[in-house]
Amino acid sequence: MIWLLQHRAAALFLFAVIFLMPVSHAHSREKTDIKTLVIVSHPYPERSVLTKGLQAAAESLEGVTVRNLETLYGYDTRQINGDAERKMMREHRRVVFIFPTHWFNITPMMKAWLNETWGSVGPGLWQGKEMFVVSTAAGGSSTYGTDGRIGVSLADVFLPMKASALHAGMTWLPPLVFESASSDRLPSYQHQLIERLKRPFQ
Repeated sequence: MIWLLQHRAAALFLFAVIFLMPVSHAHSREKTDIKTLVIVSHPYPERSVLTKGLQAAAESLEGVTVRNLETLYGYDTRQINGDAERKMMREHRRVVFIFPTHWFNITPMMKAWLNETWGSVGPGLWQGKEMFVVSTAAGGSSTYGTDGRIGVSLADVFLPMKASALHAGMTWLPPLVFESASSDRLPSYQHQLIERLKRPFQ
């Protein structure tokens, strides 16, 4: 019984360290001057630690609107409201995608979001807006980079996203990617994300 209570206390402490402390720090009214839309997706939300932590960091900034696709639409790709999502796109200057690398790709719901929201987007429709990709991956140097199994960096895995951004007239911002991602380093990841969101693209 004592062991069980100690275990529960330790779990509550870990939850506070990972989620509550970074957010309370960011409540010092930090903000971004660029109106930012953050699209978050994780195919297995119940397992998500890093994605949830990065979402919490984004939510702590003024000027940021966060939409978690699984929270809004579950796992049904047909439920995405393209009209509502396009309205959100029009109201923001920068769109940020936060997700775990899923078989060297974005998540299924995020791909569906692009299909439904952008659809038959012609060249230049999102002219003047910015795209910023934020992703975590379990693999490290043995997988990514010129000496890794796939021969390209994690950032270069998302070349189709860059192509989509440029086709739509957007500015492609350098991705923020974390290889060999670990919950132990989550506070550092959150700090890096907040700093990138606060500053305009140079």
